[in-house]
Amino acid sequence: MSEQPALLIENNGAIRTLKLNRPDVLNAFNNDLLDTLVKETKSAAKDDSVRCVVIAAAGRAFCSGQDLDSVKQMIEDPDAPELGQHLRKRYNPIIQNLRTMEKPVIAAVNGVAAGAGCSLALAADLRIAAESASFIEVFVNVGLVPDSGSTFTLPRLVGMGKAMEMAFTGQKVSAADALNFGLVNQVVPDDQLEETTNKLAAKLASLPTRAIGLTKRAFNKAWSANLEDQLEYEAFLQTTAGQTEDHTEGVRAFLEKRKPEFKGR
Repeated sequence: MSEQPALLIENNGAIRTLKLNRPDVLNAFNNDLLDTLVKETKSAAKDDSVRCVVIAAAGRAFCSGQDLDSVKQMIEDPDAPELGQHLRKRYNPIIQNLRTMEKPVIAAVNGVAAGAGCSLALAADLRIAAESASFIEVFVNVGLVPDSGSTFTLPRLVGMGKAMEMAFTGQKVSAADALNFGLVNQVVPDDQLEETTNKLAAKLASLPTRAIGLTKRAFNKAWSANLEDQLEYEAFLQTTAGQTEDHTEGVRAFLEKRKPEFKGR
């Protein structure tokens, strides 16, 4: 019997789902899964037929983080790359691809999202959590610092104080608390996670993709911009958005009192 791929790619119209598929180890990252995620997140970003990306997981967990068997091998092998090199080659490109992808990204989180698995969920634009979901910045428990973008995304979602608490203590955050903190957008019963995610993905995929992508670009820049620069950047992006087919369609649909049919162009 052939070995199952570490990442499943599912296409449903304009929605592409990337499903972590190492359920026997709680979808822990190994090099195969990481390398495939680098490739497929880049592919989804470039594919104009894809208008929404979903990150999901098989089995009872979203992702438990780095496979510690791999870490053990790296510790014991004097020729193994430093952890920083490992991040630069495999983890960082995934986070960059998701954060700069000019289309919406949803993380459907079931069970535990720990360490870099938590970071992966935080890199999405929106997060839907099953009631069983939990989030753990587990790095401190093995003497490491949060990586894969967590030090960037986490404080922006929950505030500096709560981010430091999560990072310093490594304590588990339940789905209900994650919703209260603003870490996730929705919490749903476990058996409704896929359906709820698909409904949201379908809605997002039907919207003007270029406008969403430009909005995402504006939000990303806003963290490091002053007001004057951000206002100018908004004006620049608005000129770009105003030249899209979807803008023309939206205006026509409004004037004709009908529902717009956006094409993502």
